[in-house]
Amino acid sequence: MISSKYDWQFATHFTDEAFLKKAKKAGLEPAAASLLYQRGIQTEEELQDFLEPSLDQLHDPYDLHDMDRAVARIRSAIENYEQILIYGDYDADGMTSASIVKEALEQLGAECQVYLPNRFTDGYGPNSSVYKYFIENQGISLIITVDNGVAGVEAIELAQSLGVDVIVTDHHSMPEILPDAYAIIHPEHSGADYPFKQLAGCGVAFKLATALLEEVQVELLDLVAIGTIADMVSLTGENRILVKYGLSVLKNSQRIGLQELFKIAGLQTEELDEETVGFQIAPRLNALGRLDDPNPAVELLTGFDDEEAHRIALMINQKNEERKEIVQSIYEEAKTMLHAERPVQVLAKEGWNPGVLGIVAGRLLEELHQPVIVLNIEKGIAKGSARSIEAVNIFEALDSHRDLFVAFGGHAGAAGMTLEADKLTELSAILTAYIVDNDLDLSSKNELFLDEELQLPELTLDTLKSFEKLAPFGMDHKKPLFYLKDFKVEQARTMGAANSHLKLKVSQQDAAFEVVAFGQGALAAEFAQAKQLELAVSLSVNRWNGQTSLQLMLVDARVDGVQLFNVRGKNASLPDGVPQLRFTQPLPDLDNSRAVLIYDLPDDLQELKAILQSHEFEAIYFKNDIARPYYLTGYGSREQFARLYKTIYQFPEFDIRYKLKELASYLKLDPILLVKMIQIFEELGFVTIKDGVMTVNKGAEKKEIDSSLIFQDLKRTVKEQELMALGTVQEMYDYLMER
Repeated sequence: MISSKYDWQFATHFTDEAFLKKAKKAGLEPAAASLLYQRGIQTEEELQDFLEPSLDQLHDPYDLHDMDRAVARIRSAIENYEQILIYGDYDADGMTSASIVKEALEQLGAECQVYLPNRFTDGYGPNSSVYKYFIENQGISLIITVDNGVAGVEAIELAQSLGVDVIVTDHHSMPEILPDAYAIIHPEHSGADYPFKQLAGCGVAFKLATALLEEVQVELLDLVAIGTIADMVSLTGENRILVKYGLSVLKNSQRIGLQELFKIAGLQTEELDEETVGFQIAPRLNALGRLDDPNPAVELLTGFDDEEAHRIALMINQKNEERKEIVQSIYEEAKTMLHAERPVQVLAKEGWNPGVLGIVAGRLLEELHQPVIVLNIEKGIAKGSARSIEAVNIFEALDSHRDLFVAFGGHAGAAGMTLEADKLTELSAILTAYIVDNDLDLSSKNELFLDEELQLPELTLDTLKSFEKLAPFGMDHKKPLFYLKDFKVEQARTMGAANSHLKLKVSQQDAAFEVVAFGQGALAAEFAQAKQLELAVSLSVNRWNGQTSLQLMLVDARVDGVQLFNVRGKNASLPDGVPQLRFTQPLPDLDNSRAVLIYDLPDDLQELKAILQSHEFEAIYFKNDIARPYYLTGYGSREQFARLYKTIYQFPEFDIRYKLKELASYLKLDPILLVKMIQIFEELGFVTIKDGVMTVNKGAEKKEIDSSLIFQDLKRTVKEQELMALGTVQEMYDYLMER
């Protein structure tokens, strides 16, 4: 069944003719200009700043809290040959943040080390035992945190007690109690009014590098772009400038590690954009931290050894493939553990890799549209991640039950947690009670905003190029989404590993384009047959064999009205998870089903009619197996009935228990029709049957075959079977819904 994942919201179209003229001079088509106007870019100055941002627009790093104090301390450490530790994080933002500060310090001649914590042994953020090790064994006298630290009260207190200053650079949510660090650089710090609050960890690290080196470090912007895109922070304001310039630097990056990673991933540098970073580069870097020691990533990003860079790039790519396999394996296991009747899913098992459980929870959330918690159990302790829909604030639901957890943190849509495994039932009950007590509607969907209606005949590569001028796209500046209706699906075919993806060819008037639908391969038949299909799509370039073409990428799909699908073919695949009506078996409970598969037909279609008319199904699949196909045999001609009577008239008694097949063969009749004809003769009194022996009543009153109720019923059955075997799905549906 084709079911929309989102609640579609359509943009209100308002624009200004004067603005359109200015935008046209800047090379924008009306649709792209209208999009910008709706997103708040409405003056010539705003348009200029947006289309041609300048590094001069970046804010003064000294506007950040404690920047002057941090710079003075770091310079003092360098002058006094102190050992400096850069303490990062195990994700792409943490990796790039650490690499940025490392390169800045090395330019100043500092003696520094980098350590990225291992998620399995160190956990997130400052770790007291790690700090103590470096202080006591490596002679560290200054620690700089990047992309973490603002919540590290205990570890930082330990360092300070040992005479080691800690400079925190972070961007995560500010807790009520801040650590007693030497300096805290954070864009949201109340001690300063920094103009842009949404910097990523790498953005804050870059600000520190800029202050230390007293100018904007353009050559570091490739790292800023990777970290900022990977961390999914707002791609507006200062972040937009950093990423736009950073992508340009990335296309010409001299970092041999990144060059090796591009080659191994099959990426063309000239085609690098925010999507390449978000879907190709960042997942590879993150895979390392999810499965193993993240520290080789810093060597990849900052090193100069060709062989070492190649080795690490290969290893990272391998880890990414391993990560995909692990995610798929856990996802498939988790699906077998689902409880369809529950409003939340709490799934836990020994042996699941904790580093990928957030990904698995996210996939299940998309599929189930309900809160999902996936945890690994080890030595009686469950640890993992939660993902939730907009209707259920997972953090609020669990925050007041902190006594349940060993550790807990997160926000409205996601959380991480550790608790004793024997408390999982209680966890599920608490979440369920929260949903029930607050009367939350789990059927409500997240909103999807559609910017324009797409007209295929007007669509060209120039349209795409005009929208590309508005890039980079990301959080708070989404890639434009388009609404497509009133089109024809010319072709639907599967592609990719295990045929998991789908490619449609759609046409409108004389224009035709391909639509790529990732993860929709199982719905190929549905997309091919669906009537009144509507699509939400984005625009994309397809480069293949030197050819460049425009293609559409499916974001969501929906159907207006009941979806009717023909799966009557011998090799037609049946939908997974759809209840089946098999009238030779006990029928399933259909009260909560949105779809149904008619596997076979009852002897009396009134039974099927009653089921369909008493439920409001969104999709109906017609397989329509017919046990006794009278539509193939017909209901018997006058000549066939006459020949049957003439044949049996010759026998005073006929044992139909043993001679039926011989008689059917002699008369060239299908046995199922012959049985009906004999029943009709019996009803009309032409024959009597006792203990399986048929006797002709030679003195029977002459009657028309048409007067037989069995014959009339057979005629109706033949007509109904013809419809159910040969009619269109719409003809079948209309007949079954007639009252």
